Amino acid sequence: MHRLITRDPVSGGELIVTRLECPESGVVIEGRFSLGWIGRLTPEQLDFVERLVKNRGNIQKLASELDIAYNTARNRLDEIVTALGGPPESEPRPSIDRRAILDRLAAREITVEEAMRLLRGQSDAGSR
Repeated sequence: MHRLITRDPVSGGELIVTRLECPESGVVIEGRFSLGWIGRLTPEQLDFVERLVKNRGNIQKLASELDIAYNTARNRLDEIVTALGGPPESEPRPSIDRRAILDRLAAREITVEEAMRLLRGQSDAGSR
């Protein structure tokens, strides 16, 4: 089977589904069906959402799986939120991401002392 195409490759417009078929039963349904929120995302964004769900929403683990920086993963998620009509993030995130620090602590990548220093906003030098 081919990958789902969500956007018209010529105009970039949203595609609609006109035929649904069950190979098992042979039932065919024709009409005009929206892809819903899925139709507003690119295939790459859909892959990202799939991986995010598989990682139970843990952006840190997803970033590690994709071998990208945590902030890059957050930016991709922000783009998806915007594509789905969610509000853009109105205020910049603090430079210290408490969740990422706690995730690193839980994974035993840093010590409690290093986590405390990072949570207080001190330098991350030498903690990796």
